[in-house]
Amino acid sequence: MWVFYLISLPLTLGMVLFTLKYFAGPEVPRYVMITVGYTWFCSLSIIVIVPADIWTTINHIESGGISFFWSWSYWSTFLLTWTVVPLIQGFEDAGDFTVTERLKTSVHVNLVFYLILGFIGLIGLILLISMHKNWGGGVLGFAMGCSNTFGLVTGAFLLGFGLSEIPKGLWKNSDWTIRQKVLSHKIAKMAVKLDDAHQDLSNAIVVAQATSTQMSKRDPLRPYMDIIDNMLAQMFREDPSFKPQGGQLGENDMDYDTDEKSMATLRRHLRGAREEYYRYKR
Repeated sequence: MWVFYLISLPLTLGMVLFTLKYFAGPEVPRYVMITVGYTWFCSLSIIVIVPADIWTTINHIESGGISFFWSWSYWSTFLLTWTVVPLIQGFEDAGDFTVTERLKTSVHVNLVFYLILGFIGLIGLILLISMHKNWGGGVLGFAMGCSNTFGLVTGAFLLGFGLSEIPKGLWKNSDWTIRQKVLSHKIAKMAVKLDDAHQDLSNAIVVAQATSTQMSKRDPLRPYMDIIDNMLAQMFREDPSFKPQGGQLGENDMDYDTDEKSMATLRRHLRGAREEYYRYKR
C-alpha cells in the first residue's frame, strides 16, 4: 500500500501544480493560487482515499487514519465551497480602496446571497412539513438528504454532459468541413464579443478621465481618484497600442464622484471592463 501512496500522492500534487501553472494569470495573487491549489487537492484526494479505503475494507483492517482523511476532505471542501472561496471571490471583485472595506463588501454580498438561499430553503421546509402532517424526520436528516441529492444530481448531470459532449465533439472534429464552419462561427462570435468589450472599456476609460478632470485637487475623494488615475496610467504602459474609440458619456456616468462607494464602483467597473477585454483579446 505504501507503494500506492508514493505514486498517487506526488501524482495528485503534480496534477494540481501543473493545472495551476497552466491556467493562472500573471496577476493572480499568491493567496488566491494557494487557496485554489488546496481546493483542487481536496477534490482530487479521492484518488488516494478511495483505493485506500477499499483496501483496508477488503483486508479487514481497522484504520482510524482513513476516517480522519475522509473527514478532512469533506469538511475542507465544505468550508472552502461555502465560506472561504466565496469570501475571496467577493474580496477580489470589490472595488473598494482598503482591505477592510473590500472584506466588508464581500461579507455583505455573500450574506445577501445566503439569506436568499436560506429564505427559499425555509419556504421549502415549511411546505414539506405542511404537506406531511405526521412528518417525524429530523431536520438534520432532511438537510443531509438534500445535500446528498444535490451532489448526486450535479454529478450525474456533469457526467452525462461529458459522456455526450466528448464523443460528439470528436465526431464533429473528424469532419474538416464541419470543423471549419464551427471555427468560423466561433471566430465571428468572438470578434463581436471583443468589439463589445473594447467599447465597454473605452466608455469606462472616458468616464474615469472625465471624472478625474472635473474633480479638484482639494476634493476629499481626490486620493481615491489618484488610485484610479494610476490604474489607467499602468494600463496604458502595459498596452500602449490600446486606443479608446467611441467612448461615450451616459446620462448618469458623472455621478461617480459623490462618495467613496461610488468611486469604488467606478474602479470596479474599470477593472472588470479591462479584464473582460483582455480575456477576449487573448
